[in-house]
Amino acid sequence: MILVQKILFLKNVPLFSSMPLGELSHLAKIAEEMIFDTGETIITQGELGESLYLIIEGTVSVEQNGKRVAKLNESDYFGEMSILDGEPRSADVKAITDCLLLCINKDDFYVILARHHEVSLNIIRTLTHRLR
Repeated sequence: MILVQKILFLKNVPLFSSMPLGELSHLAKIAEEMIFDTGETIITQGELGESLYLIIEGTVSVEQNGKRVAKLNESDYFGEMSILDGEPRSADVKAITDCLLLCINKDDFYVILARHHEVSLNIIRTLTHRLR
């Protein structure tokens, strides 16, 4: 994926949609592309989390204790809870289809949160929605 495509993708992710273009460009440069095959485990419940994932293509299943609690698609994200609270991952996340993801590590994400309060507000909205 070329840089311009990453920037356009990030601009369409609600979490980052209000960020200025220069910041999106920086984020696109530091976000690592990762590919997961159908059935592959992306996150394992109980592990320590160091990354947030954004779904560029594909669908994932979020499972707690073997039971599906959510299905996420393109432009959704996951892994934010563990990097925010430092606790182990609360669920398994598995690829339902082949997936192309962007991975943002914890330290880089903290810099984004410090610079852009609107990203923090979007995270809060997402977390409260998931809790409801």
